[in-house]
Amino acid sequence: LLNRMDRLFSLFRGHYGRNHQYVRPLTGSASNRQYFRLGDDQSSCIGVIGVNPDENRAFIAMAAHFRLKGIPVPEVYAASDDAVAYIQEDVGDVALFGMIGSEASEEILCRTIRCLPYIQFKGAEDFDFSICHPIRKFDRRLVLFDLNYFKYCFLKPSGLEFDENRLQDDFERLADDLTSVDADTFMYRDFQARNVMVKDGNPCFIDFQGGMQGPIYYDVASFIWHARAGYSEELKMKMLEAYLDALSAYVPVDREEFIGTLRLFVLFRTMQILGAYGFRGLVEQKAAFVVNIPEALASLDSQLEMPFESYPYLDSVLRRLVALPRFARTQQDGKLEVKVYSFSFKKGIPQD
Repeated sequence: LLNRMDRLFSLFRGHYGRNHQYVRPLTGSASNRQYFRLGDDQSSCIGVIGVNPDENRAFIAMAAHFRLKGIPVPEVYAASDDAVAYIQEDVGDVALFGMIGSEASEEILCRTIRCLPYIQFKGAEDFDFSICHPIRKFDRRLVLFDLNYFKYCFLKPSGLEFDENRLQDDFERLADDLTSVDADTFMYRDFQARNVMVKDGNPCFIDFQGGMQGPIYYDVASFIWHARAGYSEELKMKMLEAYLDALSAYVPVDREEFIGTLRLFVLFRTMQILGAYGFRGLVEQKAAFVVNIPEALASLDSQLEMPFESYPYLDSVLRRLVALPRFARTQQDGKLEVKVYSFSFKKGIPQD
């Protein structure tokens, strides 16, 4: 790490013509990238150390392309020859996620989602998708990978009994439907409020290095139906209408058809999130992820108000899943309940 930090310091010196005066670690994302704020009394920038050079090169190339297209993303100032370290524009500390619930949040959320069609269509214009890492295009293989991630990392650890063959049949049908839509646009892949910074009152987009060629519905589902954000149904519809209004500048919009297809992506994205929560929470036993499971299941439960008739067995499994008592949402009555379990080793502590 010290050697890599030296690279950041060298990049700062090369860009600004002077040494930095301070370096402060920043809270990173769930990835292996490390973030630092470097600066002096005149300037500051964000230093990034990433263990995957190909992923870093994808981000650097995307950032340059997006800026040429007028998309508000941080400027990358300089990068090491091996692409392990780079420095980029400091866009501040105000994340859109932290503004949710404030008086200004509804307006900035709608303004942000209105930017999405521009990113999707202009971002794909003249873009070389071969730089995308690790996958260049949203395809059937990727869909089945995520569906099976949900099955093995959430469904099985939940303890729910199910017929794996029948479930796989519905997974296959869902994968066919998800990959049958047009996918010539840029798919951000992790388009959510945590990856939007607010600078001077305007959204600035970060963490798009996982982007690829893919359908527009995926990012809409990711942003509006993000379980941890806890958006009301009214706000979800406002954001959806804002998106559709902006989308109409690029393609004709059949609202009913769009919502019908979007519903499948919302379902897929929710299962994908549950897979991640299951792996981190149920498999790795990380409590911070376990507490998010009831919220995600509540979102899934609301989606099941209208049956998914094309996938009857999947529909029945999901209905039993959301009804499991172990994931029930607790009432927030202001009281703390503590449960104590005790046990003993009748014949002494085992040798193992």
